Amino acid sequence: MHSLPTPIQPPGRAALLATLEREPRWDVIVIGGGATGLGTAVDAASRGYRTLLVEAADFAKGTSSKATKLVHGGVRYLAQGNISLVREALHERGLLARNAPHLVWPLGFVVPAYQMFDQPFYGIGLKLYDMLAGSLNLSGSRWLNHREVLAAAPNLAEHVGGRPLRGGNLYFDGQFDDARLAVALMRTLFDVGGTALNYMRATGLSQQGGVISGVTVQDVLGGATFRLRADCVINATGVWVDAIRQMEDGHARTMVAPSQGVHLTLPRSFLPGERAILIPKTDDGRVLFVVPWNGHTIVGTTDTPRRDLPLEPDAGADDVDFILETASRYLAKDPTRADVTSVWAGLRPLVRATGEASTASLSREHTILVSRAGLITVTGGKWTTYRKMAEDVIETAIQRQMVRSAPCVTAELPLHGAAGLPADLPPPDSGAPDRYYGNELGLLRALPGHERVLAAASGLTEAHVRFAARHELARRVEDVLARRNRALFLDARAAVEAAPAVAAILAEELGEDEAWQAREVESFRTLAAGYMLG
Repeated sequence: MHSLPTPIQPPGRAALLATLEREPRWDVIVIGGGATGLGTAVDAASRGYRTLLVEAADFAKGTSSKATKLVHGGVRYLAQGNISLVREALHERGLLARNAPHLVWPLGFVVPAYQMFDQPFYGIGLKLYDMLAGSLNLSGSRWLNHREVLAAAPNLAEHVGGRPLRGGNLYFDGQFDDARLAVALMRTLFDVGGTALNYMRATGLSQQGGVISGVTVQDVLGGATFRLRADCVINATGVWVDAIRQMEDGHARTMVAPSQGVHLTLPRSFLPGERAILIPKTDDGRVLFVVPWNGHTIVGTTDTPRRDLPLEPDAGADDVDFILETASRYLAKDPTRADVTSVWAGLRPLVRATGEASTASLSREHTILVSRAGLITVTGGKWTTYRKMAEDVIETAIQRQMVRSAPCVTAELPLHGAAGLPADLPPPDSGAPDRYYGNELGLLRALPGHERVLAAASGLTEAHVRFAARHELARRVEDVLARRNRALFLDARAAVEAAPAVAAILAEELGEDEAWQAREVESFRTLAAGYMLG
């Protein structure tokens, strides 16, 4: 493994802003603080480049906090025959599980068989899935009889559409907390010598001699503008890459076809076993996941086309009804709208393919585009392959002679918090958020208020809020309740109830007044309303 970086505590915001004033020149500037942008910045900084990442909102505010919480090879792509993509994703899955064991762990999936040939069909495919993972496979798949299926997933329906449950298959993929992985990447970026700022919006691109030479950014919180120079500018803004591309060329053709994934959070009682459930083909060809996560159950599906690009997309009533109706077919205990504690939607950046009518048929394989003026844009892909995407982006910059040649080290680079994990680290999916702090668990527990619980649904304590402010660049109530802690995604109403206490603690940590607290609480209540079913 690559030598462990020395943990660095990120400077306060005033110090970070002073850095932009003092050091306007960078080797690499990355625009976008989601999975791809954070990974790219870590790759660049770990090669020794002076690297800055800017994010207009908070890290993982968009798509990267709204995934299905799976680190996976993509069983669907295997069925499509995209062997190379699956092999790459399975390799990256193994690396991530090794480099961030506090954030990623194996999760078994039950694939129920209700038709005669389901079990052998999926069983053979899943054995191929194991083979493609090679030495990094998490665990081998196997066939299950009727009794074993119900022991692993007790709430599965015994009959679906008049067809009896015949048995099933068990296979393993990885599970993680997407926003917490993003925070770990941000911390890793500082560890390897890079710099990151949230709430720093890119407002323009500068050119010199027809070549992109820098970025103009504006502090969203304070209003100051900074004109920064860079040898290499990377556009890693996910579904929003076209807006950045059009800063350079107002006529740039759209390259992203957004696809919406919707997920519902339910009580853990809807998935009482230790395993997740995968329904590989619903009535309209989509995949349905029923997954244990942070002491709750999430149910979701992917690939509903969408034309607009809101930062907080709404979960359409049709998608919610489809998920509940489909889940009710396959679960013995039927979920209803009254059972849903949170609902969220995320936009996936699928690369536009000419002639494709449905985003379900598009690949998430990433695309790297270098403009005539040298702006590097990367989009597509998924959380699982963020590291490989980042490596490919920086290799592209080297090939274009934007930066000096230096080897990639991220395949062997442990992420922040991974070294020397404490023996009392909570087990996966215990519902205890302390696991995600890894080797900083002692630092967390030494803070005031570790025993004061603010949101039982997500295990949020006063200490978590203080840690988020001091060590994780949290600036707003939403940053804490949506991403440093996952209260909003687990139980939106419980998150709203905790908001005033969170605001008071943050105000104390950040030096804000009561008027700021009131604005933050009201802003969060407005946001949280979109995570509740009426």
